[in-house]
Amino acid sequence: MRFMRIGPVGAERPVLVDGDAHYDLSGVTADIDGAFLAADPVGRVRAAGALPRVDVTGQRVGAPIARPGAVLCIGQNYAAHARESGVAPPAQPILFHKSPNTVVGPYDDVLIPRGSVKTDWEVELAVVIGARVRYLDSPADALAHVAGYAVSNDVTEREWQFADPGGQWARGKSCETFNPLGPCLVTADEVADPQALRLRSWVNGQPRQDSGTADMIFEVAYLIWHLSQFTVLEPGDVLNTGTPQGVALSGRFPYLSAGDVVEVEIGGLGRQRTVLSPA
Repeated sequence: MRFMRIGPVGAERPVLVDGDAHYDLSGVTADIDGAFLAADPVGRVRAAGALPRVDVTGQRVGAPIARPGAVLCIGQNYAAHARESGVAPPAQPILFHKSPNTVVGPYDDVLIPRGSVKTDWEVELAVVIGARVRYLDSPADALAHVAGYAVSNDVTEREWQFADPGGQWARGKSCETFNPLGPCLVTADEVADPQALRLRSWVNGQPRQDSGTADMIFEVAYLIWHLSQFTVLEPGDVLNTGTPQGVALSGRFPYLSAGDVVEVEIGGLGRQRTVLSPA
């Protein structure tokens, strides 16, 4: 199934997407949130029977889940991206967090922070947790805890991420609007293999990234298992799993400026389009 949230910021309503048709889920759940995702969302929707059809034409598309409790992110998790960043592939996953209020809709404007000189794009596979994850025995247990997958753009201010002294990843990652998400949450049963997805991005219509999740250094199942050994993941939490090569940090492309248009896409999950605006 594919879930969306439609409406103004703070007043989004849950919607089921079926091809070109949209159906109101308000009678099933108040929102697409952790509580809904933890309680067999696919089964609940099927059990609800016929749903009222809704016209979403011209309405804002919000992030496909309500504000998550945590946004966990993995850095330098694609072999080619590690090479273009000038670093050796990490021996273990690099973990950082983004503020949950960075999550916005897939077509909302991205705000360039005041004083920013190196705002960058990063298409990523987002994993949305559907069951509490704690001390898993092995990676083989991990994917059963996934509610679904979505397209994510882990926008980053590189100067703040890496500047002396030592750099601060959270500072460069947690600026306002720095995590467009969606348009849909695609439930896990519709994604046969999260390691066989194509990721692409464009800036002003020009290709930037074109890779696949097969290039991940640490696969989705391993990441969830690894994180469970020292933190607890809750339903509705978001895990950004890293970006492939082709970002501005590579030195091959200019950083983003006001008026630029960024599009990111993952095969089978959807496509975003965001415009860069001054904060």
